[in-house]
Amino acid sequence: MELVVNSALHLLPSRSRPSLLSSSSTEMPSSKNLMPASSPKLASSRHSFPRVSSSPSQNSRPFVVSANAVAVQHAEKDRFPADVRVTETKEPRSSVRLSVEVPPAVCQECYRKVLDEFAKRSKVPGFRPGKKIPENILVNYIGRQNIQQAAIEAILKKTLPQAMSSVEGRALKDSVRIATKFSEMYDTFSLQDVLRYDVVVDVAPEIKWLSENKYKNMKIIVEIDDIINAQIASEIELRRRHKALGSLRIVTDRGLQIGDLVVLDIFATTLKRDESKGEKIPSAERKDFHLDTEESDNLLPGFLGSIIGIQQGETRSFPLQFPESWGQENVRGVHAQFTVECKELFYRDLPELDDSLAEKLLPGCNTLSQVREKILQRCREMEQTALEQATDNAILDQLSKIVEVDIPQSLFEEQGRQLYGAKLLQLQAGRKLNEHQVASLSSEKAVNEYLEYERESITHLIKQMLAVGEIFKGENLQYPTEELVKEVENSVAEFKRHNQEYDEERIREQVQDVLEGAKVLEWLRENADIQYVNR
Repeated sequence: MELVVNSALHLLPSRSRPSLLSSSSTEMPSSKNLMPASSPKLASSRHSFPRVSSSPSQNSRPFVVSANAVAVQHAEKDRFPADVRVTETKEPRSSVRLSVEVPPAVCQECYRKVLDEFAKRSKVPGFRPGKKIPENILVNYIGRQNIQQAAIEAILKKTLPQAMSSVEGRALKDSVRIATKFSEMYDTFSLQDVLRYDVVVDVAPEIKWLSENKYKNMKIIVEIDDIINAQIASEIELRRRHKALGSLRIVTDRGLQIGDLVVLDIFATTLKRDESKGEKIPSAERKDFHLDTEESDNLLPGFLGSIIGIQQGETRSFPLQFPESWGQENVRGVHAQFTVECKELFYRDLPELDDSLAEKLLPGCNTLSQVREKILQRCREMEQTALEQATDNAILDQLSKIVEVDIPQSLFEEQGRQLYGAKLLQLQAGRKLNEHQVASLSSEKAVNEYLEYERESITHLIKQMLAVGEIFKGENLQYPTEELVKEVENSVAEFKRHNQEYDEERIREQVQDVLEGAKVLEWLRENADIQYVNR
């Protein structure tokens, strides 16, 4: 199977607005065409929705495209000497196969036009310009193979718009592929027979709601970490600032206690059923690991308790099991044997926490109570933001669970490439990558590895965004036009500030998606049953 017919490409005029992230492109992406048309500011917004929704409102824009998506001129849709037959067959992943049968009369007309064009452009010895050249002489001069190839290309250019008319309004942009190999069409071509070829095109996916009430009366459970609690967070922050004013002293007469800071060498191997050691676990090993025993939330459960009392120079060995919820998939549920060597052990010598430290704890404060009040105020603002973020995440997660979508491959690749491009853009904007690194990470291999590794999360995101678009449309939601204009201007300014190329139309589309998403989340927060529980 081939993506697009070989030499027919030069006959197809370029798209009016090319998609640099198109799945149907056969060119290897460069660092430039992986960059999404969103500014660093827009890309880092709380929810940057990919352009996959549609709305009939005044702010809407088309999600799908017409036959023009195949990059053929509308003028080619002229009258045919005979009907072209098109049979439509549904394919997996929201795609459609169009089996096209071109009658001999159309083939003959295209063949004659190709001959006429060659006759006009060719300088055949013995014939003055404008003088009619016999067909057999012209064929011998140009070559039958070249004429036949050009005729097939002309047939495709002429009949493709009519073939695509059956999916007009449903076809996704840049998703059209001619599935039949050019060599097959060449081998079977005859002016007396029907020419057959297949076209595969992705169409707008249908959303199936798994809940009887669709998205209405959703029940949302939002799990909250203790760190989100403003009171707890403010106490942690005050403690962190207080510790920064202290000095470290070497522990010489006891073992490790809570509050100490310890430097460890950590080794880990898998533990077999017979309790013998297996292979090393590189991701769990550390050299000169600095551990603050008051900040051990991210440690493997049981690790801190196993090293309490350890003294400088001592080595301990103990078994632990990685929980099934552990971040690294390859060690989930693994039984491991840890060996830990205590290299250095310190305690903190802290000054007394009173008003005399107020200015050092938080400049501008004269008393400890002022410090506590201002830190608490900041933490309350952070708590509100964190609650909103956690709520939005829980809503979007629930949306993806109650919809079923057969996602087209072109849509998956487009959104995946946009996400990957956004990551590169952020790294480049933060000056964490040089040009050589950007070029390496922009290779087709790197992009495909990302798409495969992040397949589940990309699929999850697309389902969320399709659901958001459906709700925006179903509830007739709106947003102020002036808000759209302002956000587009801000995003363009960000692009210019970072000296990045941009497509203002695509920026507008993405800003529209962000605004639509914000409106939908606002509506759902007001109309869903939301409960908050501690994690």
